Amino acid sequence: MAKEKKIKEPIKVRQKPLQNGNISLYLDIYRDGKRTYEFLKLYLIPERTKEDKEKNRQTMQLANSIKSKRIVEMQNGEYGFKSEFATDTLFYPYYRAMCQKRLGAESRGNWGNWFSCLHHLLIYDKNEKLTFADITQAWVQGFHDYLENEAVAWAHDYRTRIKDKPLARNSKLSYFNKLRACLNQAFEDRIIPFNPARNVENFKAEEGTRMYLTIDEVRKLAQTECEYPRIKAAFLFSCLTGLRRSDILKLTWGEVHQQGDFTRIIFRQKKTQGQEYLDITPQAAELMGERGKPNEQVFQDIHSPSCTNKAIQEWVLRAKIDKKITFHCGRHTFATMMLDLGTDIYTVSKLLGHRELTTTQIYAKVMDKNKQKAVANIPNILHKDEE
Repeated sequence: MAKEKKIKEPIKVRQKPLQNGNISLYLDIYRDGKRTYEFLKLYLIPERTKEDKEKNRQTMQLANSIKSKRIVEMQNGEYGFKSEFATDTLFYPYYRAMCQKRLGAESRGNWGNWFSCLHHLLIYDKNEKLTFADITQAWVQGFHDYLENEAVAWAHDYRTRIKDKPLARNSKLSYFNKLRACLNQAFEDRIIPFNPARNVENFKAEEGTRMYLTIDEVRKLAQTECEYPRIKAAFLFSCLTGLRRSDILKLTWGEVHQQGDFTRIIFRQKKTQGQEYLDITPQAAELMGERGKPNEQVFQDIHSPSCTNKAIQEWVLRAKIDKKITFHCGRHTFATMMLDLGTDIYTVSKLLGHRELTTTQIYAKVMDKNKQKAVANIPNILHKDEE
């Protein structure tokens, strides 16, 4: 009797062990000589009880059900039915459209990061006819490796330099996150069936130094003349309120209200789009100057970030403060000042408009007085105690 020929399945359920002991399930798809993967966000857990075994059985059943559905979709595509995903969409025009959409809607710095990422993508793969079907997990891993090992700062600056400067760790993280965001959006738009960047390890953020001024240094600045009075007022206002430069620049008199003895600012954060209600002190209100019309900006004559920061640095040097201070340091100053005065971290987080408490905890690390007390208690070991 002739042996029945076994038909090879174009899609198989595979397993990938994870560090936490679970097993991730994914589909191994082989078609037209190309292999792709779809990670299902389904996980098998260690089987310690009957309930664990039953849960894994149901998880495998769901994975096989998805596999069967994908096989049918593949067959329908082969017989002329339209695929439910537009994977033949060109990648670079799609990415450029995302850049353009962010221009004016987000901070100039964030838009600049999107644009810089585009330059690095084009260095990594110059193929303008690149489609989303070409962007596999291996392709994404290749871009990650390029950022890690080859990419240099100012890669799109064609001026001659003495030597190339490797990308900073946080720049690598930022650029890779832009690609991930683009692929996530493509998934939402049903261009791709899954995000090929999902299982590529991301870069770890490098904790930066948060430069700030002490209360005495802020007093010193307030008593020192600045060449640009409105820059001085805006920066001190940031030190007393914690507002970002972008929110200070767009603040209008219509957003400033009197609530009893307090002046309250009701505004929407430019960065997070969160609605905020911030009470400010009389001295912060004094810095705003004479009240204008509702649609008028409170702080005017504040020029570009580079010009503003240059004026602030000259002002700081005039006050004989040896620190590199930018406008954003006003926000850091407010946060550390609040913690130094004994304000609890939850309240400081709310005053800063942080969405996550972990963001505020960075300031708590800077102003950890318990560490100072602990170090101060170390006994004298170098000199004899005076009798």
